[in-house]
Amino acid sequence: MKKSTDNGLKDFLVREVLLHGSDTLPAETARRLAEVRRDKPSAPVIYVASGSAAIIAGANATAAAAELYLDEMGIMGEVVRTGCHGPAAFEPLVCVHLPGKNKLIFRNITEDKIEPLLNGVFHNDMPEEDLVAQSGSYGFEAWHDIPFLEEVPFFRLQKRVVLGNCGCYDPESIEEYISRSGYRAFLKTIRNYTHEEVCDIVERSGLRGRSGGGFNTGLKWKYALNSASDNRYLICNAKESDPGSYADRSVMEGDPHRLIEGICIASYAIGASTAVIYLKTGSPHPLARLRKALAAAAEYGITGHNILSSGFNLEIIVREEAGAFVCGEETALIASLEGKRGMPELKPPYPTTSGLYGKPTVINNVETLMNVPLIMSHGPEWFRSMGTEGSKGTKLFSLGGKGRFTGLIEVEMGTTFRTITEGIADGIRDGKAFKTLQIGGPSGTFITEKNLDLPVDYDVLRANGIAMGSGGLIIIDETTCLVDFVRYYMEFIHRESCGKCIPCREGTGRMQEILENVVRKPHSEDSNATLERFKGVMQLETIASVMKDTSLCGLGQTAPNPFISALANYREEFEEHIFDRRCRANVCRGLRTFSIDVEKCTGCTVCAAKCPVNAIYGTRLQPFFIVEDKCIGCGVCYDVCKFSAVTVK
Repeated sequence: MKKSTDNGLKDFLVREVLLHGSDTLPAETARRLAEVRRDKPSAPVIYVASGSAAIIAGANATAAAAELYLDEMGIMGEVVRTGCHGPAAFEPLVCVHLPGKNKLIFRNITEDKIEPLLNGVFHNDMPEEDLVAQSGSYGFEAWHDIPFLEEVPFFRLQKRVVLGNCGCYDPESIEEYISRSGYRAFLKTIRNYTHEEVCDIVERSGLRGRSGGGFNTGLKWKYALNSASDNRYLICNAKESDPGSYADRSVMEGDPHRLIEGICIASYAIGASTAVIYLKTGSPHPLARLRKALAAAAEYGITGHNILSSGFNLEIIVREEAGAFVCGEETALIASLEGKRGMPELKPPYPTTSGLYGKPTVINNVETLMNVPLIMSHGPEWFRSMGTEGSKGTKLFSLGGKGRFTGLIEVEMGTTFRTITEGIADGIRDGKAFKTLQIGGPSGTFITEKNLDLPVDYDVLRANGIAMGSGGLIIIDETTCLVDFVRYYMEFIHRESCGKCIPCREGTGRMQEILENVVRKPHSEDSNATLERFKGVMQLETIASVMKDTSLCGLGQTAPNPFISALANYREEFEEHIFDRRCRANVCRGLRTFSIDVEKCTGCTVCAAKCPVNAIYGTRLQPFFIVEDKCIGCGVCYDVCKFSAVTVK
């Protein structure tokens, strides 16, 4: 595919597509766009998913092997690197599109599998082991006895709107994006609507901010537009710092031009001439794709001065944050952009009144802005037709944990969490029992079995004490200790606290200290040590309550949420740790007691040699024993024993 250096293609796209006044394009223009999109390829096309997860799994080597195969075999074909399709367990994912046939989708295609895979496909000897499905539309010949992608549970129960382009085209090609109606919504906006009208359309659509709070996006834009100022700013918060959350990153890698288009429309709506993409540090792949996309947009005149003779000016800047979790909070983010230490400020004033450099500023996250071009293209009623009464559209989730299938998913608002857990994730792997669903990251809550039928809806979840969060969703099974899970999150929050306010700074530290004591045996069994331990445990709920009521920013106020939610729903697990000093999941090393069965021990000495604290004694070829006072519960002896002589309680 020719890139933006092809001036003939560039002129054609600008003149015949972007500047075309009608929604209906001439037949010849539509035909040529179909060629750019590879709708009906005349030669084989091999699509290789190349998001961050796929690259880690070896996608670059897979793509290189596919290119080498075509070259060595003398086949006139093309290898296209796309974004993420969604299912993490399928990476590297490869699609093969032969002329006149449906696409074939294969999973886990590493470099060594490419040659036998392509040999099989080209000679109609289908390799079934890694075959997932076929995908196609009217006009293509279907493959026999191969399921369609829409029949695979992971995809069948989704509604891919924001993810519509991800995995379908080369995200580094602005030509392909324009051929898929890209940037036409932006041109339509700046030609036909005033700033106020754009805000009205987005407000009527019911689009709510996808960063957790769920505030009406169009209304938020109006606040900034109506704040008197000579300048305004639009910030795209692409930081996404929650552990286990990767939706924004995947979307930026798979469809960066739609994000840019959303930023352009939002900037026009609020009258901003400068927009900033605030990106998480250590994200080289999405950063590289964003910069290429921004350079191409500037080359096509979509950003810059007097955009396509409209009189609208816009500069989009990318800034990498310094790595602080707290900079995900609006006021801390603004302080970071201004070159200050990222620390929250009291509100009001809100950023829409006084934000970056004291000017009215709108902060939207990636998912929110990705919806904007679709709303402007299809209309607010189209968007309102999806979802529930109070929550319109779709929602992205980074689905992780112990489900059989995990990855990036998109569901219509109103979909139940049971559908996600039992349908899209296809239940729990390895035959384990479901325990709970954790939503919202380190500041999130737990969804129990009895609440799995709750819908994905901001208002319904809030009424049940559950926060949507930024889209992290973790499936937890019976092998997970929730006390240890909460302890990990509290450790994370304490480490990431900015330290500005005492409730958050000291409260998270004290809660972490108490939870650390809960997940290990006391060093001393005397009455004073026991009393101190129980006094600390009794303080947990009080500390959590004080933090929620008195912390300066939302991060501190929501930091105790995992503990409060876990204690409310799984109190017996905490009591087992505190009173019985037992972890039912056998996860908390500090509570585990290891012993050696003398009937099974052969005296091979392997466990003694591997013990990191020399807590195992004995004579060779005679039964060994473990000194409990020295044992740290690491479990190395249990892992290395070949005779199942080491037991754990």
